Amino acid sequence: MKQTVFAIFMLLLLVIGISVWWFWRDMQSQLHMPLRLESGINFTIKPGMSMQAIGEELKQMGLMLQPHYLILEARRQGREGQIKAGEYHILPGTTPLRLLDQFVVGKVVQHTLTLVEGWTFAQVTDAVRNSEYLVPTLSATDGMSVMAALNCPGLSPEGQFFPDTYHFPSGTTDLEFLRRAFEKMHQVLNEEWEQRADGLPYQLPYEALIMASIIEKETSVTEERDKIAGVFIRRLQRKMRLQTDPTVIYAIGKSFDGDIRDKDLEIDSPYNTYRYTGLPPTPIALAGFDAIRAALHPEDGNTLYFVAIGDGSHYFSDTLSEHNKAVAKYQSGRRNNNE
Repeated sequence: MKQTVFAIFMLLLLVIGISVWWFWRDMQSQLHMPLRLESGINFTIKPGMSMQAIGEELKQMGLMLQPHYLILEARRQGREGQIKAGEYHILPGTTPLRLLDQFVVGKVVQHTLTLVEGWTFAQVTDAVRNSEYLVPTLSATDGMSVMAALNCPGLSPEGQFFPDTYHFPSGTTDLEFLRRAFEKMHQVLNEEWEQRADGLPYQLPYEALIMASIIEKETSVTEERDKIAGVFIRRLQRKMRLQTDPTVIYAIGKSFDGDIRDKDLEIDSPYNTYRYTGLPPTPIALAGFDAIRAALHPEDGNTLYFVAIGDGSHYFSDTLSEHNKAVAKYQSGRRNNNE
């Protein structure tokens, strides 16, 4: 009798052992087997989503036949509570184990949005509003509303956001995006302000930002920006009007048709630097790093004038007579100007 019971017990242990061995082998085989994918796919883990719910959704999507193995492995490793919410891009060849690592590390999909040097605030808000990846939370995107939401009521929004390509995960709000660009602009501006050249006619970093925005609109040639900055700095120091077309274009606004006429130079606007001395009241566009640096590190010299020569660059002159000759040479038939 005892021998029979012992034999049954040993047989039971053998069956259990074989079952455990088979289960473990099948589990490892499934966990190391690539998911059923022919092309990349995005998968979203919502905040508070359990490992059980994640596994079930993976099964419903046809990616895994036996998600319980992944759920068990996450619990076995003590990683179930380490899963991070977000949008994930799953590539062909990914195994369940690698997918678990991806979920724990939080390697979520990063979307991008580029703010371009020279853009106005209106163009910034259009780009943010039209992004399919940003969550709209702002009830209004006019300047006053946006700056109030950024805890800067009364501050003009023009030029306040750093032009760059930003990467962000799904779920990022429009306000979070704008705050990031706003904070980066002021970080860059303040860092450059601390290293500014001596003798500049600015009292505040904001004045340097205004100048940088003008420089940004004047030229796309990086090597010219410090030269143009030098011209404008010397004009400010001598109480000369800046006489720069981009400020007039900004004053004209949406009605600008591509040409500046003599009557436009008489517009009664604080942005009309042909009529008023000094800087305009606000930036006129987004200024990039090179323009900010040029505004704070202008090139020394005697030049007071410059004129476009048709290839995107400019000819610089020390005197008005030299400048007029350059205008006659490079812009024959056009309005006489400084740019």
